[in-house]
Amino acid sequence: MFGKTIDHTIARLRTTGDKLAFVGPTLARLTVGLVFIGTGWGKLHSLSDVTEFFATLHIPAPAFNARLTAATEFFGGLAVLLGLGTRLVSLPLAFTMVVAIATAKRGDITGLTSLVGFEEWSYLVLFLWLALAGAGPLSLDHLISWFRKRQTAPLNHPKPLLRLQG
Repeated sequence: MFGKTIDHTIARLRTTGDKLAFVGPTLARLTVGLVFIGTGWGKLHSLSDVTEFFATLHIPAPAFNARLTAATEFFGGLAVLLGLGTRLVSLPLAFTMVVAIATAKRGDITGLTSLVGFEEWSYLVLFLWLALAGAGPLSLDHLISWFRKRQTAPLNHPKPLLRLQG
């Protein structure tokens, strides 16, 4: 009796979890998309400050990399927010977080606990998850996939009601 109740509860939780599976990727995309649209926009409008900061971090070609980072964050954030090319665009965004940790945060790393405590680490993890899992069903990626499947699906012609033999 007790075992059946547990099995029934677990089955209901799984069903509910399956129905709500879209929430995870949607919230992740909204969160990092909005954050990176904002940070990219800020960098695009203060490129000289970003270039100077990159130079102090000894990042090669600081002016070029400031522009590249600003554009990646802004346009990548917009694409992730919309769920457009999410798997692809998440990779350069994740790379920017690796560079941020390796340059700007390197001196603050005292161990694994400090590393995983950085917000850059959290963004890195979310971008890697989106690159692997995809944008989810509430995205332009999903909508485009749905349209493509409809276009390539064979037409369903109705079967004739009467066959003529001749």
